[in-house]
Amino acid sequence: MMKNNIFSLKGKIAIVTGALGLIGRNHCIALNEAGAKVVVADLDEQKCHEFSEHQLKDSIGHYLDVTNKESIIWLLKDVLLNYKRIDVLVNNAAINDMFENPKAATGQSKFENYPVELWQKSLDVNLTGVFLCSQVIGSQMVIQNKGSIINISSTYGISAPDQNLYKNQEGIQSFYKPPAYPVTKAGVIMLTKYLAAYWGQSGIRVNTLTPGGVKNGQDDYFIENYSKKTPLGRMAGPDDYKGALVFLASDASSYMTGSNLVVDGGWTCW
Repeated sequence: MMKNNIFSLKGKIAIVTGALGLIGRNHCIALNEAGAKVVVADLDEQKCHEFSEHQLKDSIGHYLDVTNKESIIWLLKDVLLNYKRIDVLVNNAAINDMFENPKAATGQSKFENYPVELWQKSLDVNLTGVFLCSQVIGSQMVIQNKGSIINISSTYGISAPDQNLYKNQEGIQSFYKPPAYPVTKAGVIMLTKYLAAYWGQSGIRVNTLTPGGVKNGQDDYFIENYSKKTPLGRMAGPDDYKGALVFLASDASSYMTGSNLVVDGGWTCW
């Protein structure tokens, strides 16, 4: 172990939004294992408390609606009351309506039929939510003159969906990947660059972590299709992003801002 471990987050305070999701939980665990005290923030306050109490050390749970600025301000005030500062913000909260709920993937998933209500909901959560959390919590980091913001994007934020992935063994298109998720995740990458340039002289680092698809009970045909398109030959496990997240949160990446760290098994290299 290094005498001065630049990957250590000991004593750091980290907020993770969308913390109860599959990847969100592993983000919390990774930061906590590296030494950070984690604020587990999501819509179900009771489950946030339970997760922080039973799965983490010296951490707390907190209700958060990323689309509501007052909710974010309330979170900020509570965290400052408990910890006096915020060192890391992981903007992880997002919705991915059709991919995570295949049973709802009907003809509405086609672009020609995709409801504007679903489009707007994704914009509100996936993009405006990142904007609001960064605005409120990042402003506190400016006062501190230090902080690391990590925005979670997706390979679909840099590459268009291959709709053939969603064809089953018989070649039937089971559903189409809708436009809202890719467009909002692409927006997250540009918001990262904007904030990195805007806050660079204030000591705030802002980077994107772009993960590939995570294996999570999808249909066998989809896992097979996805794996064939990935040089490493598999989908990610839920803990495959822990190292990259700790790197971006820690002093190991102290000269890194405005960057997009792509961890996708090689998905976007061809």
